[in-house]
Parts: sequence; structure tokens; C-alpha cells
Amino acid sequence: MTRRLVATLVVAALAFGGAAAFVTWRGGSLPPLIPAVEGCQARVDGHLVELDLEQSRYAALIAAISVQRGMPARAATIALATAYQESGLRNLEYGDRDSVGLFQQRPSQGWGTPDQILDPSYAANAFYDALAQVGGYESMPVTEAAQEVQRSGFPEAYADHEQDARVLASALTGNSRAAFWCTVDDDRDAGSPALDGAGLTERAAEVRADLAATFGDLPLGGFEPGGVRDGHMEGSAHYDGRAIDVFVRPISEGNKRRGWAIAGYLVAQADRLDINTVIFDDRVWRVSSSGDGWRDYRVPSGSQGDRRILEHRDHVHVDVAR
Repeated sequence: MTRRLVATLVVAALAFGGAAAFVTWRGGSLPPLIPAVEGCQARVDGHLVELDLEQSRYAALIAAISVQRGMPARAATIALATAYQESGLRNLEYGDRDSVGLFQQRPSQGWGTPDQILDPSYAANAFYDALAQVGGYESMPVTEAAQEVQRSGFPEAYADHEQDARVLASALTGNSRAAFWCTVDDDRDAGSPALDGAGLTERAAEVRADLAATFGDLPLGGFEPGGVRDGHMEGSAHYDGRAIDVFVRPISEGNKRRGWAIAGYLVAQADRLDINTVIFDDRVWRVSSSGDGWRDYRVPSGSQGDRRILEHRDHVHVDVAR
């Protein structure tokens, strides 16, 4: 039963029976509850940040681009605080005067054409290009560094979002592990099972292209022309061409951070890319239980091989819906 159906049943039950109503389903009973609302959250050092799915997609992209560029998490904090203040982490097609996009950049001030600025990747890279020219931004107060880039009429406002931006940056750059997750409806339409020339379904190929566009040239595996026939656990999505492994070898602290950045990004895009499962570093996120966040991953009994590989210590696994 999908969350959407549960929501319908619960609303009907509450309407007819009040708060004490029960929903009967195939001879069983569900207690009165409101199904988990779609959205994402990050928790670091006891501070919780909640975003809707749209905001989360852009927040994860902003952080991922800082990782791809090799910039410190501080850069992502500054960029996220700026986008929070300027657009509410939304890709706006309007703004003050000719301002548009995540960072409300202005074509008249040389940021690019409106179409370019409305490309979130272009906008984030343009912001980081400018930030990289600010000497000592790593040690500046967030509001000062943001103002050096933006030249806002209200520079103090960036500080209002510093704590939330710091939490998101830490979680989405992999500095805080398993600290970001999303609750996503698992009611998806069926996709095509046909494989492309690389041995991936259309949905999996879209994930592959998206990863390349965001993180650049990544070492990938788990698929091959004609499809994978062995080397994975029984029933694996790899055999359907629905799964990709992103390798972060050798196992090290730096590669763990990178792996968690990739894993967090994928979870943030799960609704958009029809992602079912993300596994890394012995933790798993599944759309079917997405409201529970990251869980411990249990290697199926009887599995043979290097325990570190079986526990996905050296690679991020992602698979998509059928």
C-alpha cells in the first residue's frame, strides 16, 4: 500500500470517525496517523534543518558543486546561506529589477544571460568563481564573504541563515555522515526495462548522466553492454540494468567524505530521478522506508567475498525504480 493510498484512507477515517478512528485494511487495522510528509532534513550536533523536495534538490546541487571543485565546506556554507536569503533555495524566474535564479544574480551586472543564470549549475559555479576571488573567505564571517560576492543592499541578512547553511553544508559535503535524508513517496509509474548500449535502463542512464554533469568524471561500475549476468547478490538490481556503483577507492577518510557527499546528493534527487536505494559505508536509504532515514545495512547471509566491499565501504550503490 502506498503512502498516497494510506493518506486517502486516513483522511476519510478522520472525517467520519474523528481522532480516534481506525482504518481497516484487508482485515487489519492501522492506528490513526498522518502519513509522513515528503521532504528532507539534515541534523548535525542537535540542530535540525527541514526543507521541501525542491529546496533539497538545489541545496544538494550547490554543495555537490563545491565538492566537485575541491572547495572547502566553508564555501558551501557561504553559498547556501546566500541562496537561502536571496531565493529561499528556489530557482526563481523573477526578482528585484533583473535579478533571477538561486542567487538572484543580475545579467546587467555581468553574471550571464537570464537563461544561463536560470541554469542552477551555471549559477552555482558563477557564485563559486566569484567567491574564489575573495582572499581569505575561508576565515571570514559568512555574511562578509557573501557580501563580497553579492554586493547586497541588506548584507546583514545572510547571517540569519548561517546556522542552517552550516548544517546543510556539513551533511551534504560528507563531513557529517548519514546526516541528510529525505522522505519520498514510492508511488512511481513503471519505466521501460529496455537497456541502452551501456547496459542501463533509461532511468539508470539518467542517473549516470546526472552524476557526470554534477561531479564530473567518476569511476563507475556495476553495468556493462548487454547487461550484467554475475558478480552480484541474488536478485540484485544490477542484473536488470537498474543499478550503478560509484567507486571511492581506496578506503580513506577523504574518500568517505566524498562518498557521503555523493550519497546525500543522490538521496536529495531521489524523487526527481526515481531512485529506489542508496547504500554506502554499511548504511542504506530506501524509498520504501525513506521516512526512517539511513539504516544499518545488513549483508545477506551466506554472502562471500571481501567484507569491506559487501558492506559498500568503497563504493556508493544507487538503483532506480523498475
